[in-house]
Amino acid sequence: MNPEKYAGLLQQHFAFHKNEYNAERMSKYMLNKFEFFGIQSPLRKQLAASFIHEHGIPAPEQLAETAGIIWQLPQRELHYVIMEICSRKPYMADSNRYELYKFMITTHSWWDTVDYIASNLVGAWLIKHKDKTNVVTHDLMTSGNMWLQRTALLFQLKYRQSTDSRMLFEFIEQLAVSNEFFIRKAIGWALREYSKTCPEIVLAFVNNHELSGLSKREALRIMNKNQGNE
Repeated sequence: MNPEKYAGLLQQHFAFHKNEYNAERMSKYMLNKFEFFGIQSPLRKQLAASFIHEHGIPAPEQLAETAGIIWQLPQRELHYVIMEICSRKPYMADSNRYELYKFMITTHSWWDTVDYIASNLVGAWLIKHKDKTNVVTHDLMTSGNMWLQRTALLFQLKYRQSTDSRMLFEFIEQLAVSNEFFIRKAIGWALREYSKTCPEIVLAFVNNHELSGLSKREALRIMNKNQGNE
């Protein structure tokens, strides 16, 4: 299907279920950065499923254009739908997906989309294209863009035993001086998640590095809870 037509049909499909009361509350929760239809997650997923059942998903060669058009639509729920579509396995085969992910991260940026993209798109894609890891992470880290740098910290969230701890710790060391809340929070989150797999390594790293109080609290949360310190 033509990408513009697909995007238009998706928007119409959701507009029919607009809830003004919820829309105002959801926008306020996101600091009024985005417009919402007011469709909460359970219904959003049902509507996405019914839309896909009727219209399918974009052909792999049309994904970037389709996603780009939908990403420029104002309603935030549409961004959630297309990024979830992008996570489907058939799209991961394309070795050139990074430019699409980068566009999505740096356009209408906020934690609600960036965090999903980091682990479910960039992270999942790099598992399939490990030869791209050094180039991509270098681009993320040297970009000067907080959201791209946050992605570098978070893309391994689901890697568990496969986490490249050397890379993770190197990125944390480079970004630990940042005063940005979303960077400090991401440092703690990445360490906390890795502590589920290698708690001793994370504890040693935290004890031997200067991290913000926020990063430390987040990093040690699970270990402190397990020890009854919370």
